[in-house]
This record gives sequence, C-alpha cells and structure tokens, in this order.
Amino acid sequence: MVRHHRARLPLAAALVATMLGLAAAPAQAEPLQAPQPVQKTKKTVTNKKEVKKPKKPKKVDCAKVKCIALTFDDGPGKYADKLLDTLKKHESKATFFLEGQYVKSRKEFAKRIVAEGHQIGNHSYTHPNMLEIGEDEIRQELQRTEDIIYKVTGKRSTLLRPPYGLFDERYREIAVEMGLPIVLWNGGSRDWDTKKEGPIYKEVMRSAKRDGVILMHDWVKATVDVMPRLLKDLKKQGYHMVTVSELLRDGRKLQPGEVYPEQDEKEWEELNILVAPPGSEQASH
Repeated sequence: MVRHHRARLPLAAALVATMLGLAAAPAQAEPLQAPQPVQKTKKTVTNKKEVKKPKKPKKVDCAKVKCIALTFDDGPGKYADKLLDTLKKHESKATFFLEGQYVKSRKEFAKRIVAEGHQIGNHSYTHPNMLEIGEDEIRQELQRTEDIIYKVTGKRSTLLRPPYGLFDERYREIAVEMGLPIVLWNGGSRDWDTKKEGPIYKEVMRSAKRDGVILMHDWVKATVDVMPRLLKDLKKQGYHMVTVSELLRDGRKLQPGEVYPEQDEKEWEELNILVAPPGSEQASH
C-alpha cells in the first residue's frame, strides 16, 4: 500500500509543476517590425498671383479712323492728377504744353504725364507775351523750360506753343534753332473764360472735328470735372483721342519752325478768341 502511494507522488508533482510553469510563462510577444520610413508629402506650392502687365496701347491709324488731339496749356495744373486718372480710365492720350515754373513746383505731375505716354510741349517758363519781349528773353524762356522738363522727366519736349498763340519771326527762328515745330489749335473750349462745365462741354463738342487740335487748360477745375463726359461722348461720335504727333499720317513728321495745323490769317483771327488775351487773370494755375 505504501509503495503504491509513493508511486503517485512524482506524477502529481510533475503535473503541479507543469501547471505552475504554464501559469508563470509570459504571453508570447509579437515579433517587432522594422520601423517604416516616413514618406514626406510634397507640399503643393500655389503660384503667387501673377501681376498683370499693363496692356500696350494699340497704335491708332488716323488715316483710317477719326482722331482728335486734346491739348492742355499752362500746366501741370493743380488738377492734373485727376485729369490723368480720367484719361487713363478712358484709354485716351493727350498733349500737355508745360510751363517751366509749374514743372518745377509740380514735379510728380510732370513725371506722370510722361510715364503714362502723353506728349509734352514747351509753353515757356512764365507765360509772357512773346511779342513784347526781346529775342534773348524769348530764348531764355524756352531754354529754361526745356532744361527743367529734361531735369524732372528725363525727356525733352517735342513741340512748342507760344503763350496766347502770339509769335513773330524771331520766335520761329528760335524754334528752328531748337529743332521744334510750333503747334497752335483749330478748336477750343473757352474754359479760361466761362469756367463752367456746361459751356466748356458745348464749345468742345461744337468745335470737334476730324484731325482737330483742341485747346484746353488743366488748371480749370470745370474742364477736368467735365472730362469723363466729354471723352465718353467723343467716343460715341467715333473719335479716338490721340497726341498731336499721332494725328499725322504716312510717317509724316513736323519740321522745325513749321506751324501746325495750317490755317490762313482770317481763320487764325477767329480761332484766337478761344485763348485768354494777354494780361488776363490766370493766377489760379
């Protein structure tokens, strides 16, 4: 009996040990995987908003379409910036006959006139009556203006216009020396006189014609204020607003001392009422 009991002990002990071993064994860990390389996501770079280049103005052929040249004397006037805004908005060009004294005092306006593609002319330094001053004074008035225009804008004027439209052979000879033609007008606004939008508008529309050169002033507020309406209605009539030189056709260029536009003495006497007479009040430039 005793021997039979002892025989069972090793078996029981073995069973207990096996059970204890199973209980104590840790859970089998899953094999470690090698770390996967992190894939870098490419950042999509959005293109910066492209700056639109200004459109190049289309060249106008005045032999094929109706053209008119709006010209502004005695500037840059104190409202020239607003006028330039309007011309730019309506894609119109003009010609500015500048006084040296105002180029000096309103440099930024003068620079902008040139930068925005308008034509510039020499209108003297202090606006004297050229018939009442000596030849040396005439030359000085023109040369001083030429010098300040170039100093401020980096460009030289391409045209001359005498104050009040008055000049003689001395002035013409100096124009030839300077290599510049003399540009007058064949239509106007009488803005220096009325200083009111209605009469200015009416006079310009009355005198507008193909190849017309219209006399105006950018120091007259009413002229600048009525300009959007004028440009709109001139366009409705088929006009293209261009510079004086763009009126010319077939590659023609004005010659030094040449007077443009051509007109006889009677016509000029009638047209001369469109300009302020010598000695009239223009202190509001």
